[in-house]
Amino acid sequence: MIQYPRYRRHRFSSFQVIIAGFAAVDLVGALLLMLPIAAQQRCVTPFHEALFTSTSALCVTGLVVQDTGSYWSAFGQSVILLLIQIGGLGVITVGAAFALLSGRKISLKQRSTMQEATAAPQMGGIVRLTGFILRITALFELAGAALLLPTFCADYGLRGIWYALFHSISAFCNAGFDLLGTEGAKFVSLTRYAGNPLLTTVIAALIVFGGLGFLTWEDICTYRLDLHRYRMQSKVILVTTAFLLVLPTLYFYCFEFTAGSARQRILLSMFQSVTPRTAGFNTADLAAMDSTSQALMVVLMLLGGSPSSTAGGMKTTTFAVLLANMWATFRRRDDAEFFGRRIDSSAVKNAATIAGMYLTLFFLGAFVIAAAEQLPMSVCLYETASAVATVGLTLGITPQLGILSQGVLIALMFLGRVGGLTLIYAAFGSSPAHSRLPQEKIAIG
Repeated sequence: MIQYPRYRRHRFSSFQVIIAGFAAVDLVGALLLMLPIAAQQRCVTPFHEALFTSTSALCVTGLVVQDTGSYWSAFGQSVILLLIQIGGLGVITVGAAFALLSGRKISLKQRSTMQEATAAPQMGGIVRLTGFILRITALFELAGAALLLPTFCADYGLRGIWYALFHSISAFCNAGFDLLGTEGAKFVSLTRYAGNPLLTTVIAALIVFGGLGFLTWEDICTYRLDLHRYRMQSKVILVTTAFLLVLPTLYFYCFEFTAGSARQRILLSMFQSVTPRTAGFNTADLAAMDSTSQALMVVLMLLGGSPSSTAGGMKTTTFAVLLANMWATFRRRDDAEFFGRRIDSSAVKNAATIAGMYLTLFFLGAFVIAAAEQLPMSVCLYETASAVATVGLTLGITPQLGILSQGVLIALMFLGRVGGLTLIYAAFGSSPAHSRLPQEKIAIG
């Protein structure tokens, strides 16, 4: 009897499923945006421009090569908004939501993938957490749209309803796409409303709320003001977020926006400290800002929002863990600490790895673009920080970049959104090695 060789069926890891899901949705979005119906001029959009826009929307970045309001039709804008919503919640979370709504049971493998996608601490209760994510998202986005409705309806009539919904979802998902550009004034973002306290405050609040993370909101909704019962992670996120909002606001108020009334300066300073984390809207001319202010915004962009949120970047917890580890080293302590709790050494290693990866992509991408486009390195660093941290802020060079440079930004946006550890584990496997090599010392510093 002839025995045929048996082939093992390859099983994709959770991390590979997440990356494949993002890539598939990205490609479908690009193909939809290429259709003539997606453009106001009813023309076929070149594939590289459609892919750039689809990636930027799905990765909730906001960098664009075509002005969203003046180039894309209602259909194209709807595709972009759908991609923003999917990207903000996560492809896996949206897929799980459809499965739950259809009454299907979620398998153990699917629950594991959902856990990785939402950065949940454990698999238990992941279905309940998914339901909570959908409810809290709908609550904030609808409330934001209702608050933005009077301003947009006063300026755009019935179109203001669509504008309010689009900008509310774009803000909560930290996407930074806007519809306010026209043929005569493209890429204007929210500069027209720089002095409008209602609109700027609502947009800024939506950005912050989306960037806090759904696990943090679960603690807030469950324990209210009883901060002692919060997860340590939620405490770290709230403290770090407050730190990264207040200090840049004070800097911009004192050194950047020195003209105008106190109210105008406060609104400008507050908004420009919020939007790099990682929304992409702006109410000021970024190219006209001082170089030190631009450098500060690059740092804020790279730090980004928080885990299990709609924001990108290295994440606030990464920054906080690195600071805590540095403080422990200064004090000659073995372990980093937060609120009387010791941080596991694996978290410190992961934080250092993520920071190293983001900084490598940040500098390498800027080097390639500067060489290809013959542009100043400082401008290219701003652009690549915005891409890899999925922010969307720009000094105005994105629409003029060549195909190679656009490809670099597409890769940075995609890699920045799927996450550092997701990328590493998908490429090298997530199973820990049990063998250890002989140890030897090396001098550091």
